[in-house]
Amino acid sequence: MKWHSLTAFALFAPSHALIRFPCAQLVVDRLDPLVNPGLIPSPHLHQIVGGNSFNATMDPSKDMPAESTCTTCQFSEDFSNYWTAVLYFKARNGTYKRVPQMPNSGFDGVNGGMTVYYMQDGLYNFQQNSKVTAFKPGFRMYIGDVNARNKEDMQRFRQLTYTCLQDINTRDPQILDFPQQPCPYGIMTALRFPTCWDGKNLDSADHMSHMAYPESGTFETGGPCPASHPVRMGQLFYEVNWDTRKFNNKADWPEDGSQPFVWSFGDVTGYGNHGDYVFGWKDDSLQRAMDSPCYINCPTLKTQNTQAMNKCSMQRVVTEDDIDGWVETLPGGMVAGM
Repeated sequence: MKWHSLTAFALFAPSHALIRFPCAQLVVDRLDPLVNPGLIPSPHLHQIVGGNSFNATMDPSKDMPAESTCTTCQFSEDFSNYWTAVLYFKARNGTYKRVPQMPNSGFDGVNGGMTVYYMQDGLYNFQQNSKVTAFKPGFRMYIGDVNARNKEDMQRFRQLTYTCLQDINTRDPQILDFPQQPCPYGIMTALRFPTCWDGKNLDSADHMSHMAYPESGTFETGGPCPASHPVRMGQLFYEVNWDTRKFNNKADWPEDGSQPFVWSFGDVTGYGNHGDYVFGWKDDSLQRAMDSPCYINCPTLKTQNTQAMNKCSMQRVVTEDDIDGWVETLPGGMVAGM
């Protein structure tokens, strides 16, 4: 991919709205208010970023900007919450260790977390001139299938991918399952959400049906939205960098030569990759950004420095899990191969 061209675009030629920003780690906890609202603990472990009003329920009427006192995101008007499952390494002796996250390119010093994008057009369309509608208060969505264990199961979700990082700027090739060989600079997971809204529902029973993919083509190619979901939204896109470098010694990998990484819900294939989103931008700040000439540094949005991002955090609610040491089972009793 044209990553260096994209960086040049950010520095020299911003014309329309494509915002890319880091969000530091808020908490790593066994909570999932979208899929398992009110359940403490949730079945598996997640890593969460964004506003510190995150809780186990996240009622749709919740005023996240008013209830939050800080956010881990660079744009300080963004009190949304973004979360994914957590990556683990399974050693040859059968024990597990959580894989830490690391900052993305251009965001040195940020404490783990992820990189978030909101885009009018595809990532490498430097014009970014399509009109899109920003998400509304109460909006939330989910992408992926925690039970997917083969390519056919997950291909209905476009663009949930892995990249084996040769360096911090690697973006290709993108694959659908876990890399099968050690990655010199870690593993990046990328999650691109659907972009067509039904225009009526802020959520749905499966947290997906109120959104759809373009009827033909893709978001990147400007494919039209289906009649059932006619409202073109900006694309929400996560990148999470997992620092697998300390686990690259193949003497610690399974004796059969298979790859050693497993999601916190027991998936060893990588096909169960999934992500959650609850909108929480203050007032009309996101729409203003999407209507403005923004790229990373957005004059219409308030920003905060890395120190402020890293300072914002929450205490874990579920404290029974050892999430830092070597453990015999994954949090919640999950095991590889589930």
